[in-house]
Amino acid sequence: MEIASSVTGYGRQMIDQTKKLVEEHYTKENGYDHDAVVIYGDTDSVMVKFGVEDVATSIKLGEEAAARVNETFLKPVKLEFEKVFWPYLLINKKRYAGLLWENADKYTKMDCKGIESVRRDNCPLVKTVMDTCLKKILIERDVKGAEAYTKGVIADLLQGKMDLSMLVITKAVTKGADEYAAKQGHIELMQRMQKRDAGSAPTMGDRVPYVMIKGAKGAKGYEKTEDPIYVLDNNIPIDAQYYLEHQLSLPLTRLFEPIMENPQSLLTGDHTRKIYIPTPTTGGIMKFAKKVSTCMGCKAMLQGSQSGNLCKHCKPKEVELMMDCQKKVNEYQETYQRAWTQCQSCQGNVHVDVLCQSRDCPIFYLRKKVQKDLGDATKRLESFSLEW
Repeated sequence: MEIASSVTGYGRQMIDQTKKLVEEHYTKENGYDHDAVVIYGDTDSVMVKFGVEDVATSIKLGEEAAARVNETFLKPVKLEFEKVFWPYLLINKKRYAGLLWENADKYTKMDCKGIESVRRDNCPLVKTVMDTCLKKILIERDVKGAEAYTKGVIADLLQGKMDLSMLVITKAVTKGADEYAAKQGHIELMQRMQKRDAGSAPTMGDRVPYVMIKGAKGAKGYEKTEDPIYVLDNNIPIDAQYYLEHQLSLPLTRLFEPIMENPQSLLTGDHTRKIYIPTPTTGGIMKFAKKVSTCMGCKAMLQGSQSGNLCKHCKPKEVELMMDCQKKVNEYQETYQRAWTQCQSCQGNVHVDVLCQSRDCPIFYLRKKVQKDLGDATKRLESFSLEW
């Protein structure tokens, strides 16, 4: 510990020495266009803002500053110029993103550190939103476009239009249920799945995939975790507000805080209006509920005297509605085929059936969701065909 502390302390002294030399030399008083500022430094790196507008000049100043500082270090200690970030988004310590330039001709890549999108206990939606926003902000230089995209995603989420595969969270079972200090959502779900079907339920060492569903008022978080396949099969509504508050809110606020006056405006406003989806209920008054047929065109309730699947007002548009239904079937078939082909490619053979049942893969849930949607759309289409 003493050796490690000494090394760290010496590294800190070198950082402080570098900061002092750079900020004292690269000033307007010494003939430079801007005063240089060290904006970030840890035990082995320093980031300097020279204030110039082009990458070539920044690279030149960086190389010059490294050579100047090295004159004060004892050999073999050496400070090397490594890269330029432009543009650069510094969120806080150890959290940043920027375009990395190793030469002045073209940026090498988009480099990110400490961004939430890499965490496995985040749903895929977080990674998709963060990656897209960073590309719009850093590569396209379109902050307004990133704001509009974010609001659109939030609107789709709260209106129930988000694909289930984007909302799956996975957590590992690392110990027995009795060993956790408090109840955990993925552990509670594992126990419920073992009661339903012990053969297919996750066990110790597995990662448990789940989505957050709507529950009764006052329900605990661990009570609202559910198996994504079970949710698809039973049409259980998703708790979209949970994903907004516990998955998207913090990463988006951190990302937009340095570039927006009020990042909270992304989480409020007209785009956050929700649709009401009642939670399926059994027992009680639902025993007396009666299922009725609705028009496939306008969704109006069909009266007992009406036959078929359309009301008298939509009957003249039967061919048009049937063609729309056929179009939807074709779209689902195309999406399913693309997902199937992707899974075959992942297996390494496009000439065999897909055997993968990985519940840690978003494509698996996409296939299941599209398969169900295709089946429902096909049934609706067949209901038209029966009358022809």
